Amino acid sequence: MSALKVVQKRPGSSPSGVYFSCAWKKSDIDETGLKSALTPPSLQRRYEASDNSHQTTQRGKKKKIQEILHFSTSGITAVVLGEVDGAASNKQVNMEKVINCFQRRPDAVSRLICFPWAGGGSIHYARWGNVLTSSVEVFAVKLPGRESRAKEPFFQSMQQIVDEVVGVLLPMLKEKPFALFGHSFGAFTSFAVADHLKQVHNLEPVHIFLSGASAPYSEMRINAPKRSNLSDDDFLKWMSSIGGTPPELLANPEVLKLFVPALKADLHVVENYRCNKPDKPLVSCSVTCFDGKDDIPHDLQAWKSITSGDFTTRMLDGSHFYLKDPGNEKILLDYITKQLETSEMDYL
Repeated sequence: MSALKVVQKRPGSSPSGVYFSCAWKKSDIDETGLKSALTPPSLQRRYEASDNSHQTTQRGKKKKIQEILHFSTSGITAVVLGEVDGAASNKQVNMEKVINCFQRRPDAVSRLICFPWAGGGSIHYARWGNVLTSSVEVFAVKLPGRESRAKEPFFQSMQQIVDEVVGVLLPMLKEKPFALFGHSFGAFTSFAVADHLKQVHNLEPVHIFLSGASAPYSEMRINAPKRSNLSDDDFLKWMSSIGGTPPELLANPEVLKLFVPALKADLHVVENYRCNKPDKPLVSCSVTCFDGKDDIPHDLQAWKSITSGDFTTRMLDGSHFYLKDPGNEKILLDYITKQLETSEMDYL
């Protein structure tokens, strides 16, 4: 179908280069309205059409612009306007909604998919894309109820998380090797996604990195106290005891109104997640478990049951959020990089 391209031409750009500085999503305006909306006095823009058919329909009326897509490329928003494939549109929108990626690297050899801790966002992991080698593309998962998805209701079950993440990422997971990383609540979501990918799609990561959590089927996890139903006061005391949350945040009622509901919602999901100990290994890839030396004990060895491949545990200085320490983060990322480089060679 025809497509109307609305552009701000840059000096020296190719004839097909189409850029402008505003980010738009969906709209339903005609060409005149679009020009008016996108032409502030400080900017001069040029409009191009892929063909002449955009101006009128067969009945002589102006076509409506059905969809506006946008994506970031080197800090510039490239926008294609017009009648576009609905599936492609939804794929792009869903990807941006669910995944935060600071450094898109289409030529990367592998991808690292990172899952947030309870109540957490995607920024901590997304910035790893600025640190790791160019052979690794980092995708940080964004869950509803926080960040750009703050108005969306929280998920109520692990299956909802698995369905959304797999639904968005499956085509890309088939393209090249990938690894999973998750801390605390994120360790459970990493495992649940890995289990689903293997059982349903016969796909598995080249490495699974799990941190700060007992295996979901371990006695230690099953008998762990439930936190999601605590009163806010008791809940905040518990948060303070595990460390990692800035005291100024815990003392700010307005911030807590935003933060505590997401944390409790994620804990509700993991506390109601049930999984039997596997009778046989679920995957054959390597699995590494990390933990803070000063954190409450976790049954890391129980994770060994999920793989027939290499299994390693590593203890780092610190408590539950040991990975926020810059020194520990460097150790963590150096290790992940080394393991992925080894996995890439094996895969190739």
